[in-house]
Amino acid sequence: MADHLASDSADAAELAQFGYKQSLERHTGKFASFAVAFAFVSIATGIFTTYGSVLNSSGPVGIWTWPIAVVGQLAVAFVLGALASRIPVTGYYYQWMSRLANPVLGWIVGWISFAFLAINVVAVDYTIASTILPVLLNYESTANIAWAVTAGVVFVQFLLVALSTPWAERVNNGFVTLELIGIVALIVLLAIVSAVRGGMNVDNLFSKGAVAVEGFWHFGDLTSAGPWMLGFLLGAFTIVGFESAANLAEETHDPERVVPRSMVQAVVASGVLGFLFLAAVTVAAGDPIVLAQSGTPIADVIHSTLGSATATLLLLFVVLAIFACGLVIMITGVRLIWAMSRDERFPGWQQWNQISPRFHTPLKAALLYLVLAETILAVFSHSETALYTLFSAATLLPAVLYAAAVVLYLAKRKSLPQNGKFDIGRWEIPILVVSVVWLVFELSLFRDSSFAQAWAYVAVTLAVGAAYLGYLLVTRGRDGLTMPTMTSIDAELGAGAEKG
Repeated sequence: MADHLASDSADAAELAQFGYKQSLERHTGKFASFAVAFAFVSIATGIFTTYGSVLNSSGPVGIWTWPIAVVGQLAVAFVLGALASRIPVTGYYYQWMSRLANPVLGWIVGWISFAFLAINVVAVDYTIASTILPVLLNYESTANIAWAVTAGVVFVQFLLVALSTPWAERVNNGFVTLELIGIVALIVLLAIVSAVRGGMNVDNLFSKGAVAVEGFWHFGDLTSAGPWMLGFLLGAFTIVGFESAANLAEETHDPERVVPRSMVQAVVASGVLGFLFLAAVTVAAGDPIVLAQSGTPIADVIHSTLGSATATLLLLFVVLAIFACGLVIMITGVRLIWAMSRDERFPGWQQWNQISPRFHTPLKAALLYLVLAETILAVFSHSETALYTLFSAATLLPAVLYAAAVVLYLAKRKSLPQNGKFDIGRWEIPILVVSVVWLVFELSLFRDSSFAQAWAYVAVTLAVGAAYLGYLLVTRGRDGLTMPTMTSIDAELGAGAEKG
């Protein structure tokens, strides 16, 4: 306890250098920080949601895109970890870009982050209602049932986030532990049972399924990506959100050291377990052409291979994992609204910058997030096409944010001070090369015409943000958007450059 008190005092002093007083309670430790990053990634959510799409676009062989995507995202995690270690302040992308580039660009990136977090909780929680519960409870889902279930899940998550951060973390820690146990159990049981029953088909790992062989490996043209290339969306959709740990920096003990390591560990754990799970499901899948026609392929494989009782228990673990994912997304979104409101940058900031004296949480910011999420759900819930747009945008926006952060690091890397707690060191150039190549390739995938509506969503959200940014610039002027104690970080960077 004494060590934590001393550490928290040092962390509060560090925060004061950025112009903020300690207003959130520091109680997030190493495992809780890792659990936040791992829960947001949530391999159970990503794989259950997108495996069917990969079967149809790329065939079972599409799972081999996963290791490549993991390497690319791991390189990005190292870069973002370096930024998180240098600026351990709630608001992550918004703070990094505002202080190292300029506040106007920081606001734009912060708004894009908000747009991503606002829709992502709906996209994730809808997975429970549409993909898992119908199989788990043996009922036929309808649009109204899926809407009602998703709305209820979002509300329960809101209660946890708004009323008690410690309890929200306890729930997340417990559910992440169960997800780790459940995924490992699924991998082992699927492999053993399918082998014993003679249902293991290793050839599935290299099968294209019903996808045409001609043009399979082509990169595509200006408006479409080739079948193999579309398989990368499996990893691109799943291995995201690990940087959410950075948005709890002001609540984490020794965040300069703990947060970046949590991010990297989450990507490594998700990458290894995710691929083993994909391989186990694929070899136990039976006929991949028939499976591709199912709306719930993962659940079907588990049920047919392991039987109803075991499948029910393991699918329950998956529901809890997806719930944890949505919970962490909400925590992250609420913190971002609060952080931007603290700097008087978010519409209606006078309400959202408050910390509840009773619950010690950004209660009003959580209420706003709840209303936004439920509104988005109500608007999109009765259209499968519209919901697909949400899923697509939830894949596209992180890639845009990662690209912005890597470009920022490239521009400022020589002036970033070393703190001895998380430094890329001699691996900096190889890591940057891998991250740039990966992000250029990933962004090129979104030229596919299936993402047209997702780009439209991005355009609309940017237009709304641009309108409010214009209002801020007109009423305050550019100088009115400077960050608190902006000179302190400038001085620190200058001192770091002189030492170098």
